[in-house]
Amino acid sequence: MTELARQAASGLERETGLDAHQVLDRLVALLDLEKIEENIFRGVSPPHSPTRVFGGQVAGQALVAAGRTVPAERTVHSLHAYFIRGGDPRVPIVYEVDRIRDGRSFTTRRVVAVQHGKAIFALSASFQLAEQGVEHADEMPDVPPPESLLTLAERAAGFADRLGIRTMPRPIDIRYVNDPPWVTRESGERPARNQVWMRADGVLPDEQLLHVCVLTYASDMTLLDSVLARHGVYWDLDKVLGASLDHALWFHRPFRADEWFLYDSSSPTASGARGLATGRFFAEDGTHIATVVQEGLVRVL
Repeated sequence: MTELARQAASGLERETGLDAHQVLDRLVALLDLEKIEENIFRGVSPPHSPTRVFGGQVAGQALVAAGRTVPAERTVHSLHAYFIRGGDPRVPIVYEVDRIRDGRSFTTRRVVAVQHGKAIFALSASFQLAEQGVEHADEMPDVPPPESLLTLAERAAGFADRLGIRTMPRPIDIRYVNDPPWVTRESGERPARNQVWMRADGVLPDEQLLHVCVLTYASDMTLLDSVLARHGVYWDLDKVLGASLDHALWFHRPFRADEWFLYDSSSPTASGARGLATGRFFAEDGTHIATVVQEGLVRVL
């Protein structure tokens, strides 16, 4: 996540006096779009946001817009998205849904997010009726359980002034398995993987689309860190300019985003001021629930 994205995500945390559950309630409210016309929805950004909208927010909202036009028995199995322009958090975002196809088993939707008359984000999503078929999956990496790990606030102790990381409640609880990239930057370690446990910091309603959208929101929070960790630089501590360029997610099995899931990510390559990052999501019982790939702009100045 870039510094602008990090600040935007933390916009949910900046309202004084909110506890973790209230912050999560604000995220749920952000994902509850207003329907203003058939196939047209409107979303807003959190108060006190910086100059750009957090990428995970616009991706989650766009997926909500797509899902609101699909029968509930069809669940999303993949999305592919492009970040086109930086979003303006001071004005609402309009999501226009194109009903590309309604087939016997699959439904396809295309969503364009618009501000100031221009597209800022485009998403295609595919939904499917539940079917039986062949089953296999890679095993989850052997990692310590989340409750045994330090909280993000504890991990940031001694770095908070330099990183600008706030210890106020967050909508997503994050626990680093390995040392965070701001620590490995100074220790000289260049880890090939970035592993964090995540979950919504509270209880979510029993709506599968909401859980998928919360995971989509969280998937943009630490992914590009796996690119920077390979080179010993970090957003807040070095002159790094970055932004998400595109984002793809595949959802393999049902899950709850308010239960712990492991986010195991790595960067197979970086070139041309772009870094590629891949990630796998596992439920706490080891079930492989989702896979992500993202390419981001990474300029070390």
